[in-house]
Amino acid sequence: MPDPAPRKHDHTEVLIRLEGVKKTYMMGKVPVYALRGVTMDVYRGEFVAIMGPSGSGKSTLMNTLGALDVPTGGKIYFEGKDLSRFSESDLARMRGKKVGFIFQQFNLIPTLTAVENVALPMVFQGIPEKERLARAKMLLSDLGLEKRLNHRPMEMSGGEQQRVAIARAFANNPDVILADEPTGNLDSKTGKQIMSFLWELHLKENKTIIVVTHDPLIAGYAETLVNIRDGEIVKNHIASKEFLWPTDHRLKK
Repeated sequence: MPDPAPRKHDHTEVLIRLEGVKKTYMMGKVPVYALRGVTMDVYRGEFVAIMGPSGSGKSTLMNTLGALDVPTGGKIYFEGKDLSRFSESDLARMRGKKVGFIFQQFNLIPTLTAVENVALPMVFQGIPEKERLARAKMLLSDLGLEKRLNHRPMEMSGGEQQRVAIARAFANNPDVILADEPTGNLDSKTGKQIMSFLWELHLKENKTIIVVTHDPLIAGYAETLVNIRDGEIVKNHIASKEFLWPTDHRLKK
């Protein structure tokens, strides 16, 4: 695969801002400090990898960035709007329209076909049936699944199911895609293909993508690397030639 074109964003428009965000869970009477005052910016059009060991808080950080978790302290801003001022119904509408999620377990509905799974998020946005089916077919075709449109999840391989999940995440044309260990259940070859699809969609549609991973090779697709440990960011930097970008995705200088 040839090298991709350089990214379009210029690190000027902040899409998501976290200011001193804390998240504490109670395990019985014992507090668990998942996030300890995290401050960070995510820019529009940026590809971010969040890395850290098990229990470091990286999934909690992703859920916070996607407004799935309400922090116990600090502020989250999305497009400059303070999410603490949103009602739960407002947050749900915002997530449905602005955020796409990709999970390690795929989370496809087994009784629905690939097209129906991808079209489902558009139902909740009130998109007419003809339009949502056309977009679902287009997204699946872009991901090489034009021959799997009417297959159900159990009739597809793991890699094919994850591609359906990616298409579903892009269904409502969201501003940001959040992917939690998106290749965790796949072999290395299929995982690389999935990351290539994410990269290509990122470049084609200039989407902000945030990937949570423990794998340096997966993180190598990102431009900005966020390392988290014990609920705190220990390093947040722009990837450089010193970091291993996959050979077929190295940025042109």
